[in-house]
Amino acid sequence: MELRHLRYFVAVAEARSLKLAAEEKLNTTQPSLSRQIRDLEDEVGTPLFIRGAKGVELTPAGRVFLDHARVMLSQAEAAVQSARQIAYPTIPSLSMGFMIGHDTTWLPAALKLIRDELPNIHVVISTQNSPQLAVALLHGGIDIAFLRREDGTDDIVFRTLIEEHFKVFLPSQHPLAAKETITLQEIACERFISVSGTALSISGKQPALRRTIDRFLHDNGIEIKPSYEVDNLGGVMSLIASTGGVALLPHYAKTFLPAAVTTRPLECAGPTIDLSVGYRKGNSSSILKLFLSRVDALTSESPIQAVD
Repeated sequence: MELRHLRYFVAVAEARSLKLAAEEKLNTTQPSLSRQIRDLEDEVGTPLFIRGAKGVELTPAGRVFLDHARVMLSQAEAAVQSARQIAYPTIPSLSMGFMIGHDTTWLPAALKLIRDELPNIHVVISTQNSPQLAVALLHGGIDIAFLRREDGTDDIVFRTLIEEHFKVFLPSQHPLAAKETITLQEIACERFISVSGTALSISGKQPALRRTIDRFLHDNGIEIKPSYEVDNLGGVMSLIASTGGVALLPHYAKTFLPAAVTTRPLECAGPTIDLSVGYRKGNSSSILKLFLSRVDALTSESPIQAVD
């Protein structure tokens, strides 16, 4: 498997069309692109797209693979940019990490903040899951990240941007979708899908998102053992659609919604989870300090409202 295969796959997934991806994004021919996608599917061992007269759609396996493909491409780009920064240290730069999904909400505002202050700065963007971003901060791979307050280290400073509310995610045709609100007791009777408790974290502890869900259910006297666990939100959406199950997720997860999945609010006061900016103690970057001095401006109008 080569990086170009991943780039082609992501381009087709985003365009939802082999023809548009070939002509407008990749500057190649549709037959050549089709061959590259077939080669990738052969390598993965399963179809990633459903071909139709109106274009292509991701299969459940394709939706899960898309999250990982984006992470791999962003990590490869970060590696290249980090090497270039070492070779050419005179170029001012800032490396930023965003949780997958929040790159479509907070990234534009963050980039505008930087460009307004330092129009010639070189910015490197990495999109990963929250626990992976925490590890990248610790190892110096990125300067600042938009992530959760992950456990396991005192070497990362967190500054809360917002507290996100949770909603119930369920199939659009599910009987509970006809209700205006959903109770915890109703969720307890359904097949429950949760974020993996063993996803990569700094200390081996559960990710902050899983801890918040489990703590909320326990505090409300609801005992639910997940029928399925998955380490990315694309996978959660695929399982909701394919199994008819339900999930509790933060508001921003609506950016991942396929047509087959919808949301409903909880009848009770639900949990909240932070979205914070984090950075490593001891990072002396003057650009980082400038960004941190302006970061409060990002919360004046939360980009999360754009996905409501």
